[in-house]
Amino acid sequence: MEKFAVIESGGKQYKVFAGQKVRLEKLLVKEGENFVFDKVLLTADGNKVEIGAPYVLGAKLEGKVLKQGKDKKKIVFRYHSKTRYRKKKGHRQRFTEVEVVKI
Repeated sequence: MEKFAVIESGGKQYKVFAGQKVRLEKLLVKEGENFVFDKVLLTADGNKVEIGAPYVLGAKLEGKVLKQGKDKKKIVFRYHSKTRYRKKKGHRQRFTEVEVVKI
């Protein structure tokens, strides 16, 4: 079994492996810089599993920021029948793409 970890970022949890690219909520880090995740909820290496309460003590995950960007546009449409109520809005969520270097 491969080594993996579960991290928390932007209020969400992600299961990540070394060498994997992950899209996270926007982080305030420039492209090309390294980033250290210290909110590690779980680490697993074969049969050795560490579960945090809430975080694993001393566990860190290193990642490299590949790019900052915006996702595809989502249409938010509100409609009430029989009252001529229509509202159309667009939303593009910002993201940061990170490659996990080391667990």
